[in-house]
Amino acid sequence: MTEDADLGVRLARRGWRTEIIDTTTDEEANCRALPWIKQRSRWLKGYAMTWGVHMRSPRLLWRELGAWRFIGFQIQFLGSLSQYLLAPVLWSFWLLSLGLPHPLREPLAGVWGGYAIPALFGTFVASELLSIGVGMWAVRADKHRHLMAWVPSLHLYFPLGCLAGWKAIYEVVVKPFYWDKTAHGIYDAADTGVPEGTVSIPLLGQIGDPAPTARPAAPIVDIAAPPAVPIRKTA
Repeated sequence: MTEDADLGVRLARRGWRTEIIDTTTDEEANCRALPWIKQRSRWLKGYAMTWGVHMRSPRLLWRELGAWRFIGFQIQFLGSLSQYLLAPVLWSFWLLSLGLPHPLREPLAGVWGGYAIPALFGTFVASELLSIGVGMWAVRADKHRHLMAWVPSLHLYFPLGCLAGWKAIYEVVVKPFYWDKTAHGIYDAADTGVPEGTVSIPLLGQIGDPAPTARPAAPIVDIAAPPAVPIRKTA
C-alpha cells in the first residue's frame, strides 16, 4: 500500500541510498473527511505491512541496516503508526488535568505527589502550543500563508488519524490486500477562490504553479523525403 516506503527499505538493506529531489509536486488534497480517512488508512496500513515484512527477521535487518538505520526504521514506521493508535490513551490524561476520575490518578500521585496534575496540564498546554507554532512555521511562505488561520484546526487531525489508524490495523488482519482507492475530482473549486498565479482545472480544482505564459509556436518545417535511387540488377 506504500510501495515507495518498502522499496526504500529494500534499497537501504542492499547498501543503496536514496535522496529527495529538490522539487515540488502539487496534487489534489482530500476535502471530505471520509475520503481523507480512507487515504490515510491505506498509507498507515502500508506502513504496518512494511514494518511487519521487514521485522520478520530483526537480527538480519539490524545487520543489513546498522544500528542507527534500524532505530530510524522503528521510529519512522512503528512510531508513525503508534502515534495514532495510542492517541486515545494520551487524551485520557486530560481527565486528570480536569480533576476527573482516572485509573492512574493514585499511582501518579504516589510518585509525583501534588505535582502530578500541574505537570501533566503544563505538558499538554505546551505541546499544543508547540504543535500550533510548528504548523504556522510550515505555512509561513507566501504560497501557503493563507492557510495560517486554519492551523488551529489541526486539533481535528489526530482524531481523524486515530480512526484511520485503527481502520488500517483492522484491514491488515481481515483484508490485507484490499486497496481503498482515494476518490478524486471532488475539490470544491466553486466554494474556494483561486489565488492569483494558479490555474483551476475542471474536476481537479486548483493545482499547479503560476500559469505559463503563451509562447509562439515553433514553425513547422516540411522535410521532403530524399529521391529514390534506382537499383540496377546485375547478372
